[in-house]
Amino acid sequence: MKNEKAVVVFSGGQDSTTCLFWAMKEFKEVEAVTFDYNQRHRTEIQCAKDITSQLGVKHHVLDMSLLNQLAPNALTRSDIEVKDGEEGKLPSTFVPGRNLLFLSFAGVLASQVNAKHIVTGVCETDFSGYPDCRDVFIKSLNVTLNLSMDQNFVIHTPLMWLNKAQTWKLADDLGAFEFVRTRTLTCYNGIIADGCGICPACKLRKNGLDEYLEGVVS
Repeated sequence: MKNEKAVVVFSGGQDSTTCLFWAMKEFKEVEAVTFDYNQRHRTEIQCAKDITSQLGVKHHVLDMSLLNQLAPNALTRSDIEVKDGEEGKLPSTFVPGRNLLFLSFAGVLASQVNAKHIVTGVCETDFSGYPDCRDVFIKSLNVTLNLSMDQNFVIHTPLMWLNKAQTWKLADDLGAFEFVRTRTLTCYNGIIADGCGICPACKLRKNGLDEYLEGVVS
């Protein structure tokens, strides 16, 4: 029997869309939540709306514009270059507190819609060194959320220990490979599907896809 109800933190990207399909398989009822923080690639909000509409999933868009004011970075400012971290520093795309705030508000929403499960696509394997993508952070926040609202939430991270090739495999196993490949937005420059091919997110996505397809062929 499926578990009851889950809220998926959803951006319309490869990872969160794979998680959405995973949640639809694992849970009896699923809702998605997207956060509007005046992000640079605002196309992701429309992309998230389109995907949830196509899949028949109830979708919430929450205003998180305060995050834009507090955390200037390459995802919130068009005049800041998107680039990888250098000399041990975090990439220019790191948004301080983003997952902390997103998951906290997802928890509040979950309590309102009577969901005990929260699903997020964070990953500690193929990631950019973001501290709020680490397993230890998720486990810590899970405890904090439960204590703060006297609830028994479970935060699920189905991609935590998967690299990008394995994430593509999961999408394929879920029967969602072509959907994820053609309808999701990973690109920092706001181009759906294969993206610009230049930004760090596109390179990571393509490298994983190539590795997975090479393994399938061989």
